[in-house]
Amino acid sequence: MPAKQTLIDGKGFARTVTRLAHEIIERNKGAETIGIVGIRTRGDYLAHRIAHKISLMENISVPIGSLDITLYRDDLRGKLNQPQLKTTDILYDVQDKNIILVDDVLFTGRTIRSALNALMDIGRPASIQLAVFVDRGHRQLPIKADFIGKNIPTSFNQQVQVLMTEIDGEDAVYLTQEGGNN
Repeated sequence: MPAKQTLIDGKGFARTVTRLAHEIIERNKGAETIGIVGIRTRGDYLAHRIAHKISLMENISVPIGSLDITLYRDDLRGKLNQPQLKTTDILYDVQDKNIILVDDVLFTGRTIRSALNALMDIGRPASIQLAVFVDRGHRQLPIKADFIGKNIPTSFNQQVQVLMTEIDGEDAVYLTQEGGNN
């Protein structure tokens, strides 16, 4: 059974979302030029929470969308199972917007590369800024987040689990390790 360590509890989770929203507003000098896009699935829920916080703080409606990167993944060919396609749902023009791309965990960078390709097929934003809830290191591509909820240095035999109420019934971040405390 894997060992499990709580890294962020529910209250810490809410504080982290609020801090990310503040940092995004500060970097962009307000929210008038931004659009937020979440990578399905947990990045999408995080994006909605961040957009809601920004809307409350800035008293404006922040455009939000969801991005499915399934067909852009570089590991798609080797899989035997039929990929499960979800929808990309971006109902605003990304042209000339400062897009905040949101995901739960940044690891190798391959998911973000896929998301960048998918976004560029939709339009040409003024900029794309990356917000991640957890950066666990081990990059295989030159990808760096602009906004990071928490840096968690990990080993390859560890996993970072971001749980969200919408899917898992709780907000928390856990670090798990196969085989106990190695």
